[in-house]
Amino acid sequence: MKRRYASTLFLLVSASLVFTACGKSSNDPKSSSSKNGNATTVNDINLTGYPIVQDKVSLTFVSPKNPLAPSFEDMTIFKNLETQSNVHIEWNNIASDGYQEKKNLLLATDDLPDAFYNAQFSDYDLIKYGSEGTIIPLENLIDKYMPNLKKLFETRPDLKAVVTAPDGHIYSLPYAEEMNLISMPNQMFINKKWLDQLGLPVPTTLQEYHDALKAFKDNNVNGKGTVIPLSWWFQGWCGNEGDLLGMFGAPDVTTDDHRIVKDGKVQYSLALPEYKEAIAYYHEWYKEGLIDPEIASMDAEKLKAKGKTADETLGSFIWWEGPEVVGEDRMKDYVLMPPLKNNEGEVVIGKTNYSEYSRDSFVITKANKQPEITARWVDQLYDPKTAIQAHWGPIGEVYKEENGKLVNLPVPAGTTAGEYRIKVAPGGPTVITNDEFGTLVDMEPRAKQRLDELKQYYFPYQVKENYPFVFFSAEDLDKINQIETQLKEYTKQMKAKWLMDGGVEKEWDGYLKKLDQIGLQELLQIYQKGYDDFKKNNT
Repeated sequence: MKRRYASTLFLLVSASLVFTACGKSSNDPKSSSSKNGNATTVNDINLTGYPIVQDKVSLTFVSPKNPLAPSFEDMTIFKNLETQSNVHIEWNNIASDGYQEKKNLLLATDDLPDAFYNAQFSDYDLIKYGSEGTIIPLENLIDKYMPNLKKLFETRPDLKAVVTAPDGHIYSLPYAEEMNLISMPNQMFINKKWLDQLGLPVPTTLQEYHDALKAFKDNNVNGKGTVIPLSWWFQGWCGNEGDLLGMFGAPDVTTDDHRIVKDGKVQYSLALPEYKEAIAYYHEWYKEGLIDPEIASMDAEKLKAKGKTADETLGSFIWWEGPEVVGEDRMKDYVLMPPLKNNEGEVVIGKTNYSEYSRDSFVITKANKQPEITARWVDQLYDPKTAIQAHWGPIGEVYKEENGKLVNLPVPAGTTAGEYRIKVAPGGPTVITNDEFGTLVDMEPRAKQRLDELKQYYFPYQVKENYPFVFFSAEDLDKINQIETQLKEYTKQMKAKWLMDGGVEKEWDGYLKKLDQIGLQELLQIYQKGYDDFKKNNT
């Protein structure tokens, strides 16, 4: 999962890789070189082969960490990298929930590591700290010290464009996973055991869905009085309410920005009359007790906890994949519900603005005295086989190698593939292209299943347009951040209020005026210009 929710065998890379000789720093072409065995050495850095340095060097990295993951220093992948490179990383792992606050504090106080891994720098961060010199431009280091990434950029200039800022510099390194899964973050599951118990079919329409949820509640179908007919992650990046609301004509499954595109025109989904109609409709469901009473505070972990209660409680839920919520064993009671026809008999499925690419996976700070070594170290992760293992887990834990191909091992008993991946794969600056699936690596069984399901049920009905991955200018980012922060807070508050308490019909006109006071129309103009410029430059 973005965000990017947000994941090597470290085989010795062939010594035939040729690194371009370069200088003492990315801005100083002067250097002295010598031969060290079969490796070319410049300023004590081996430019070909491994180790990277003869005498061990230490670097300090800051990175967020999921609570389920071990300290990065204990991960097999980084132990193998250290053995291969002779570069030791001192990890400062910060809990993912508090990472942004602590990251910003480190930047504000100039208490900088050598690099941020899984950096999670916004576009605004990259422009601000790049232009100020807090993080350094990387294009010269890529050209001279990063042959894996340099080769990738030569064959895939679109990936280079992803990380190139409007000022022409590259301040951060890319991440990519080309599996075609991210555009559809929601799947709807329903308790088939309970449907069978009540003699009901799997719903195919919105009305049938309503009736099934009501039957679950009215018949106390688990016999415990604890039935929750429907729950989801409120405004989550996945498993959200976007497609439920979208059935009324404004599918919005990107809860970060609510940008949708219709016939080339950028619109704000939460300001459209279709949204007003949808939220009024689902308020009636809430009044009937069909929607989780705690829905406004529902997050990913709470949803998973409700799916794994001792007594089965969830009648239906929305998520990325079912077993993560209810567990592998209980999943046998649930089925995937294909997209529903709305009350006009149409199927409408949204498409996220989330990209399979990101540009925030690794930055080097001005405090780093050895950026060349850092660049060589991180370039290891752009070797395709290494990237795969950083992303999903190493050989011996997640994979075995057969005829040069990485094949999935069984997931250990008592855990799901998603949970296990968190424990063995740090993610980070990696690129796995579509060409590598089936040739270099087997797609995860759960990913393969999900892709097949999306192709069969969802993609045929998915809207064709979405908002592209635009890198805005510093001026535009200033304005976007100022307006969007207020919009997100206000619209989320009103969505929760209207869903649970009602009142959208009375308050709608005042709501629209408030959106414009915050700056919605100016924001839409910026969005539209960014969209038009992107299309012009990428067609």
